[in-house]
Amino acid sequence: MSTLKAKRGLFSYPKYWAECYGTAPFLPTTREEMDALGWDSCDIIIISGDAYVDHPSFGMAVIGRVLEAQGFRVGIIAQPEWDSKEAFMALGKPNLFFGVTAGNMDSMINRYTAEKRMRHDDAYTPDNIGGKRPDRAVIIYSQRCREAYKDVPLILGGIEASLRRVAHYDYWQEKVRRSVLFDAKADILIYGNAERPLVEVAHRIAAGESTDTIQDVRGTAVIRKEPLPGWRGSDSTAIDKIGKIDPIPNPYGADDVGCSKSEFKQAGIDLKAEAAKVITIQPARPKPWEKTYVKLPAFEQVSVNKPLYAHASRIVHQETNPGCARAIFQRHGDRSIWVNPPAYPLETHEMDAVFGLPYQRIPHPSYGDAKIPAYDMIKTSVNIMRGCFGGCSFCSITEHEGRIIQSRSQESIIEEIEQIRDKVPGFTGVISDLGGPTANMYKLGCTSKKAESTCRRLSCVYPEICKHMDTDHTPTIELYKKAREVKGIKKILIASGVRYDLAVQDPRYVKELVTHHVGGYLKIAPEHTEDGPLSKMMKPGMGAYDQFKALFDKYSKEAGKKQYLIPYFISAHPGTKDEDMVNMALWLKSNDFKLDQVQNFYPSPMANATTIYHTEMNSLRNIKNNTEVVPVPKGARQRRLHKAILRYHDPAGWPMIREALRKMGKANLIGKAPNCLVPEEGRDERAAKGSSRGGRPALTRHTGFSQFHKANTKPKVASNRQRAK
Repeated sequence: MSTLKAKRGLFSYPKYWAECYGTAPFLPTTREEMDALGWDSCDIIIISGDAYVDHPSFGMAVIGRVLEAQGFRVGIIAQPEWDSKEAFMALGKPNLFFGVTAGNMDSMINRYTAEKRMRHDDAYTPDNIGGKRPDRAVIIYSQRCREAYKDVPLILGGIEASLRRVAHYDYWQEKVRRSVLFDAKADILIYGNAERPLVEVAHRIAAGESTDTIQDVRGTAVIRKEPLPGWRGSDSTAIDKIGKIDPIPNPYGADDVGCSKSEFKQAGIDLKAEAAKVITIQPARPKPWEKTYVKLPAFEQVSVNKPLYAHASRIVHQETNPGCARAIFQRHGDRSIWVNPPAYPLETHEMDAVFGLPYQRIPHPSYGDAKIPAYDMIKTSVNIMRGCFGGCSFCSITEHEGRIIQSRSQESIIEEIEQIRDKVPGFTGVISDLGGPTANMYKLGCTSKKAESTCRRLSCVYPEICKHMDTDHTPTIELYKKAREVKGIKKILIASGVRYDLAVQDPRYVKELVTHHVGGYLKIAPEHTEDGPLSKMMKPGMGAYDQFKALFDKYSKEAGKKQYLIPYFISAHPGTKDEDMVNMALWLKSNDFKLDQVQNFYPSPMANATTIYHTEMNSLRNIKNNTEVVPVPKGARQRRLHKAILRYHDPAGWPMIREALRKMGKANLIGKAPNCLVPEEGRDERAAKGSSRGGRPALTRHTGFSQFHKANTKPKVASNRQRAK
């Protein structure tokens, strides 16, 4: 459990006067629903790119219910038509502010594939229909809110705003864009999990404060001309110049380090006499990071200078620990973005209170019988924690939720399982997941108070597991056992990814998991087999995978079950050479894995791997003149090649793979031998070429390939999932 605590509890504020209206069955989405509740107006209106599902896995519902619990009247405008302001006036003018979010996903990642092709579906929309939200939804929605009611304060939140809080590389335009706060022309941006900062901001606005004076809230970013008064600056606008401030205490130094008694005696010091002296209490020295900001290179610099961009990105990622983070200050023209230190994590009782709010746990009735795939996926799952200390460079969880694990109590989780049993229509007795960003980080954390409050490591488990990290899975094991005992529950599955390098530290957990909570298949994410890309992913080597697989197979056999691991892999990740992909494909072939679908690396905003992709520099280390140059697969052809190699068994990719193997001097991998990757060109392929040139008709795709493409006894492996939670 984290020792970092906020000065004020999430639910400690006096309730707003509108508390007298009570709790709404669903937060209103129309004037008619407001009338039924007896409301003449909304205090706060949330604009979201997702359909409204009143469930704790949907951000708008969580924020709406938290604000409602503070006494505010909250309305929701979900997936509004964005071509005019009318839809944004549907609930009238909010008394306090608009809250704008793109939804649970970044709108660009939601609308486009990793190859920048438009998607035709949207899991967060009724009937999975695509195109119900605009590109860069936060900006477009904000513009319409301003058109509707120019003088209403505008607050941004959600993952799209969170990951664009400073100047950032934009994969879709292939350029560095300025902070989204400037383009949206909003008043305040809230990053990370928004409950704590948003509640403070809401009460301050309700008390009559202007957003111009609400500039110092943790977890927020604002636009300013100059730094906040009373803060001292640390200049880090040049490469290899991190900005000198007072030394930060060593987070890994033991608290009891010092001289032994014999050393005191040799020095002529009488410990008893010293102890008898009067001690003068000195006021505590201010911590060196308090009231200190770090000045980043300006937007105009990082937008054209890749080393400076890499340098700025590294600093931003180092300033994410709420215990010691400094504020961020970055010029954008004649104004600047000011990013306050992160909000403190929620405590267990606060997490319980948030998840215990009166959610209906179903979509809004206005959607009728329409299916919302994202809801169907999670309606029988339970989120037991937030955050991730893995620090994988391609993942946005750490940048958004932080490294400190925020866990619910066992009692709160069991209560939600019982609610699912009693409330979810058609419940079959199977809980589809007990998890979160990672299945097995529940109640794990730093065992050193000093380390937790001062550490700036990007990962607690890479390149090795920190000696201060608790790896005792007892709380998770006890939770699983308790959950299985709930009346009416037939099966508890674990669908969230398991961090296997942590799991092998406690084989009891692996046994519990494998014996009771695997439904035939368990997904884990090695992501790659080769050291080059793994070092840029900040992922462990295959040795940890092999250890986990050995335990998995052992306990599956002891349980008398045939169960399989489903490994996820990423193609075209920064740091990956063509040879690395070939070696991984050979590993897959030797282990008889055939990937069904494959995910190419997707450069999401603010991720460390995206910085490497853009700059081709190793920004995981200090940027210097001799910083490592990283190979980065770019361009449609090379990215298609890496994807094809990962799907070595698909005949459609064989011509491209053969050409690449010959260029690499690896033609020996073409043929029928067991150690070959792809076969020689077959008669049907030659026939197909002839047909395309006007020759005889091509044979069907599967003719002639039956011997190579025979049925596999192991399950096909799904693609690596997109990480943008």
